[in-house]
Amino acid sequence: MIGKAAGLRDDLNQIEAAFRGTPLAGLPIGHGPSGTILVADVDPDRLHEVWQAAEALVPVIGRRPVLVTDDFDDALTIRSEPEQGPSESELRTFVEAAASSEPWLTYRHYSEDQQVDEDEIGFYARGTTGVDLTDLVPDAVLPTPVSVLERALYDRLLADADLHAEVLGNVRLVTQAEYWYTPDSVLLMLLPPSDVRGSAYWVDFYGALTQEDQQQLAEVLAQWRHRWDARLVASWGTMLQFHVGRRPTPGDEAWAAAGQLKALAPNLELSRWEVAVALPAGDAWFVHNRP
Repeated sequence: MIGKAAGLRDDLNQIEAAFRGTPLAGLPIGHGPSGTILVADVDPDRLHEVWQAAEALVPVIGRRPVLVTDDFDDALTIRSEPEQGPSESELRTFVEAAASSEPWLTYRHYSEDQQVDEDEIGFYARGTTGVDLTDLVPDAVLPTPVSVLERALYDRLLADADLHAEVLGNVRLVTQAEYWYTPDSVLLMLLPPSDVRGSAYWVDFYGALTQEDQQQLAEVLAQWRHRWDARLVASWGTMLQFHVGRRPTPGDEAWAAAGQLKALAPNLELSRWEVAVALPAGDAWFVHNRP
């Protein structure tokens, strides 16, 4: 038992040594819940910088970083003794279930199957940022599905450079880190060694309250990493924040990504066509799912 404790202390010492010369140097570090390691007193004004420093050290320390807050969770405190995490077999079972799940059957925006009548077209064409696309509404047999109407609006918007630029000017901020929520108190959680799917075991998100939901979220994280090099930066309970290494291109890619983002983030108050305009113009994705 003494040897194990010494080994865990060595792990902390190695991580502290790896932090030297980075924005994480000198910050309090210790054991967190369920086998994690916590770094406290992260400067809320340097969130992206701190996460990038920790992400660059993944090959060295073997742990994936995610920013968390104790604003709403008193259990997120540094502990003097480690807390047992999942066994290898438990984590393997979790990952296998995630890989075989179909998350987009569960994560669907509530408007996905709604039909639009003539008196509702203006609502969907106006968006939420002040740009009205009513003049672009195509002739359509009504009622028509929301997704069909919005895709037609998006395609017509792509063909109008001036109007597209006006929309982009209004929505650009939602794919930049400046838009992100910033808690008062921030910690960096270093997750136990695992692949991208396995890391979801420790992610606290209102949109994944059951283990089955967590497994589906794990598959979303894996798909987004593979397709867009999207890396989870922060989990604030009702919000997730991602850094995206490969932006979707305008058209089919942006439209598909916008649909998935809206499905995972039902409280993201933008039309799908607005999200599709924003995604190719920034590398920060924001997910909001609250009661």
